[in-house]
Amino acid sequence: MLFTITGKHIEITEAIRNHAQEKTAKLPKYYDSIDRVEVILDGSQPNSPSVEVIARGEHSKVFVVTERGGDAYRCIDVAVRKLERQLRRKKERERDNKHTGATEISR
Repeated sequence: MLFTITGKHIEITEAIRNHAQEKTAKLPKYYDSIDRVEVILDGSQPNSPSVEVIARGEHSKVFVVTERGGDAYRCIDVAVRKLERQLRRKKERERDNKHTGATEISR
């Protein structure tokens, strides 16, 4: 999985990079086709950094989550949790559609 992290108006320290990479490394567990994750930290608001996590998968599937708060680490954690929820829901829908489609055809 390809991982990139970008900082706008904020310096990306090695600790933030490692934290973001550690948290996003678990995403393919929730949706197999994730092959690229991009984390964008925006520090343009002085006391309220925002984090955007973009996960890209096969067949042009794109999942985007944004979180704003007082601490960059907490924002990364919350954004990754939101993205996990999105990926889990998408996988369940695809699985349900696959199984319901098979029963409808056999009728």
